[in-house]
Amino acid sequence: MSDIDEPSRGDGTDAEGAERRRRVIGRRALVFGGIAVGGLAALGGGALVYRDMRRSAGPEGAWVKLAPIVPAPGALPRETSPAFEEPGEDTTVAVWAHADDDIIFANPHLASVIASGASLRTIFVTAGDAGRGLAYARQREAGIRAAYDLMRGSTAAWDTREITLLSGARATRFVPVDDARLSITVLRLPDGNLSAKGFPSTGDAGLTQLINGTVPVLRPIDDGPALDATRLADTVAELIHAGRPDHVTTNIPHESVFARGDHPDHSCVGSLVRAVAPAAEVPADAITYYIGYPSQHQPVNIDGDALAAKVDVYQTYAAEDSVVTCESAAACLSQPGFGQWLRRSYGKVESELQLG
Repeated sequence: MSDIDEPSRGDGTDAEGAERRRRVIGRRALVFGGIAVGGLAALGGGALVYRDMRRSAGPEGAWVKLAPIVPAPGALPRETSPAFEEPGEDTTVAVWAHADDDIIFANPHLASVIASGASLRTIFVTAGDAGRGLAYARQREAGIRAAYDLMRGSTAAWDTREITLLSGARATRFVPVDDARLSITVLRLPDGNLSAKGFPSTGDAGLTQLINGTVPVLRPIDDGPALDATRLADTVAELIHAGRPDHVTTNIPHESVFARGDHPDHSCVGSLVRAVAPAAEVPADAITYYIGYPSQHQPVNIDGDALAAKVDVYQTYAAEDSVVTCESAAACLSQPGFGQWLRRSYGKVESELQLG
């Protein structure tokens, strides 16, 4: 890959976009420092919505039975993982299906974590490619870096490097050159689609088929090593453990009633994290799971300055994503699904999952 070990701009290559983000940073920096949603620790899922969907409601993901995830015994990650990151203050490891899950369903808690000076290690399991290939996945990655730049108040470059994990998987990691307490790690597995059937360009397969055993392996869209279900579980456990988390945040797992109608990739990732937590030495009460698509059915709980700041972050991301670009806050809020999700953020702890 041409960008290995080279700094990459948080705004892609668009200097005009960087200047726009600098202006927005100045306008919103003070807002982020004081954002809170009463009673919530909110970091939650997100995904693509296609332009031809009904404007009256967001999408509903297909409900497909998911096999239990049983990590291999004795697979405790070792201290020597190449993914190891220096322990930070009050560290959160956040594991999501797609780049944008956190900013759509997670904010404003995400912004408050960054503003507090705490460490945040974010992991995106799929490329969120929607069958469009690596170029589109990289748009989304550039967008999420730009969104993080806005929340952290800097447009400094991000270093990029590839890591081969003890599990055998290959990950790509982005770290701001001026802020090592933040990192974004991507595995780039193929998007599983709203239907849970994947896309023809990636073999009609995704996380659901891998976990259910209907395909033996998934290959990342950047041609990294193929992963079987055991290696995927080991990889997620290794990455979580390497971040030395005090808290873990992720998507709602498939076993929860709140997963009905969610994107299947969200459910798979939430279930993966829940299953590997013991191997990663994460207690159940340290994990918060965030409602994805079905949050649109919950009461609105974000408005005013908090909503304006959240929309700014989403709009900054969307400027790099050719599928969901919106030119104004009003346009972002009128998008099907996104408008409802941006106005809401709901996190659930283990005892609140209502396991089915």
